[in-house]
Amino acid sequence: MNIFEELKYYFQFDFVKYAIVVGILISLCCAMLGVTLVLKRYSMIGDGLSHVAFGAMSVAMVLTIADMYVMLPVTIVVAILLIRLTNQGKVKNDSAIAMLSVGALAFGYLIVNIFSTSSNISGDVCTTLFGSTSILTLNNFDLWLCIILTIFVLGYFIFFHNKIFSVTFDEGFSKATGVKTAVYNNIMAMIIGVVIVLAMKLVGSLLISALIVFPALSAIRLFKSYKSVIIFASIISVINSIIGILVAILWGTPVGSTIVIINIIAYFICWCVEVIIRETRKA
Repeated sequence: MNIFEELKYYFQFDFVKYAIVVGILISLCCAMLGVTLVLKRYSMIGDGLSHVAFGAMSVAMVLTIADMYVMLPVTIVVAILLIRLTNQGKVKNDSAIAMLSVGALAFGYLIVNIFSTSSNISGDVCTTLFGSTSILTLNNFDLWLCIILTIFVLGYFIFFHNKIFSVTFDEGFSKATGVKTAVYNNIMAMIIGVVIVLAMKLVGSLLISALIVFPALSAIRLFKSYKSVIIFASIISVINSIIGILVAILWGTPVGSTIVIINIIAYFICWCVEVIIRETRKA
């Protein structure tokens, strides 16, 4: 059986189709948000919030309720508080994220170990942290949630492009000219919170930052305009996720780790192309 026949066989299953669609949608959202977060020096916010989501999920597991009902509100509230505190200068970006990451991760793992009734705690935690199999257990609710989120994110960036641009590059000036920066920051925080929770199913808690950061950095290597960076980051992020999911399905590798490796390779290629272009111009 060649690769195409094997892929045709796997695409008969709904969970594979769900994985591809959700992978495309989440990658698109992460890339668009990633550009803004990287430029605002919030690159590691995905890492911190993913650990918060892990802690919230641990509480949901102990209380035996649907994890989304705990993870979504908790992550959104923490995202808003984090951005508000750092914007007010009360806590430095790196310090706030470091405290969140370590504290939430430790709290979640402690709760799971003390109260969990699972016979394979290590396996459950590993799956959550690295996303090894969770993307293959997606359902209709996850799919429609991703579709609605993607439509909202695309609409937000299309209709408020100029405002997002000004807040990203000079928030102080934007505020002075009458732009309600707090509103845009809160909306961004809510979107980030939802994307983080959904992205945990794709790459796992520990690898979310890669999905946010690498496409943006790859695009910044090759393009200078804000619009071009967002478009290229979105395209390369979607392509990397599709390739990563297909490779993981065909060769049985962990989905999250495979997608991250593909993103690293893509970044290295973009870096090489940038060097070649720069040297060619010098010559």
